[in-house]
Amino acid sequence: MAGRIIRSDECIAEGATVLIAVEPRFAVIRDIPLRLRPDGFGALLDAILSQQVSVASATAIRSRLAAAGIATEADVVAAGEEGLRACGFSRPKIRYALALASAGIDFDALRDLDDDALVAALAAQPGIGRWTAEIYAIFALGRADMFPAGDLALQEAARCLFALERRPTERELRAMSLAWSPWRAVAARMLFAYYRSMKSREGIS
Repeated sequence: MAGRIIRSDECIAEGATVLIAVEPRFAVIRDIPLRLRPDGFGALLDAILSQQVSVASATAIRSRLAAAGIATEADVVAAGEEGLRACGFSRPKIRYALALASAGIDFDALRDLDDDALVAALAAQPGIGRWTAEIYAIFALGRADMFPAGDLALQEAARCLFALERRPTERELRAMSLAWSPWRAVAARMLFAYYRSMKSREGIS
């Protein structure tokens, strides 16, 4: 069974209050976005196209998909390799997108799985690893206690916020995040926001 679900800015505020009490250094972070989107095929496809590319590149691919009218499983199958390549998908991601479009996933059923079962079910699909599954769980399903510790932006934000000597590994950051349960997804949002503010101060988009 799924645990607590984040549904609103009020949930974010509640989680942030708890996290600041646990770790006062979180208090410097303001403007924590909800960033929820509808779950389903489109959200998971978006998580795939966002893998290992810049925000600007992912945004460009999304724009091309929208312009081409590619949104559903049927659209992706109809577009095929040529259509997806024209939108900016790499060869591996073309394969992942087509496999996902043909997988027949029951997205409604995913909502009822507990966190571990959800990650396992999604990671069984080609091109979907733990990071992609956790990103989908946080931003499409609103899972409150997910934390994508393999994300380099989160690792770098943690290094700076907590004045660490080096960037923590995925394993180290995941262990650190246990102290933030059951609001780890709010902690992730806070660290993403902190990373964006770091890059803004450095003049990097």
